[in-house]
Amino acid sequence: MDNKKNKKKRFSQRWLAKYRFVILNEETFEERVSYKLSRLNIFLAVGITIVLLIATTFLVISRTSLKEYIPGYDSSEIRRQAIRNNFRLDSLQGALLRNQQYISSVNKVLRGDLDLQELETQMQLDTSQFDYAAGFSTSSADSLLRAEVAQDEKYNLPASAGQTIPFVLFPPVSGTISHGLDPSSAHYAVDVVVPRDTPVKAAAEGNVIFASWTTETGYVLIIDHPFNIISVYKHNASLYVRQGDIVEPGQVIAVAGNSGTMTTGPHLHFELWSDGYALNPEEFIDFE
Repeated sequence: MDNKKNKKKRFSQRWLAKYRFVILNEETFEERVSYKLSRLNIFLAVGITIVLLIATTFLVISRTSLKEYIPGYDSSEIRRQAIRNNFRLDSLQGALLRNQQYISSVNKVLRGDLDLQELETQMQLDTSQFDYAAGFSTSSADSLLRAEVAQDEKYNLPASAGQTIPFVLFPPVSGTISHGLDPSSAHYAVDVVVPRDTPVKAAAEGNVIFASWTTETGYVLIIDHPFNIISVYKHNASLYVRQGDIVEPGQVIAVAGNSGTMTTGPHLHFELWSDGYALNPEEFIDFE
């Protein structure tokens, strides 16, 4: 028992023992500052300082905009933008479905698989199923004109045949074409194999109308050029421009990569459109 008491006493004496901290003048040895300290005082001071630093850091980060720079943290503005984008996407999906149904019906008329009466009936059903904000309606004369034009154009070639572009296009990348334009497989583009992180350049001057991420094609850029020409750049690793930016011919707009689910290696998926018709980029650009 005496040994235990002695150990406790020695332990408390070590922690409560007073020490003097003195700052002296090196030349005159004059005492400038002195403090009486103990191990317990030092331990408490260090502990309180650490707690205050942690609390201050937490308050500064949680109460200011610094928290937005923490990886993985979503700000309220980002969440609101995501909600707005979700509503826009839902509206676009509805509009896309209506357009696809209309185009499918027109294609059937052009092939002769659907007559005018069936087309009008189907359009009435589609109109009753979807709420058209514009209140679009067709007259009987307009329907007859549509049917006459469809019959005349039934066996004609698409208007994109022999299409020309009234300006020179800049090669977005240089590389080997692994997959060319193939409308039979709905591949309205050329796939140019390039090393990862190859700079992607604008084919011509224009306005960026789309710059975002999609699940299947990764980072995508769409540029609207003069004379209703549109160029599309898919599977990029990152984008250097944003929607609404004005770009010049040959300006670096992205970095080639392998983003998205519909890709098997680093390459640039490049599309060229004119008035809604897919053009063959190889006819206007030398990728090699």
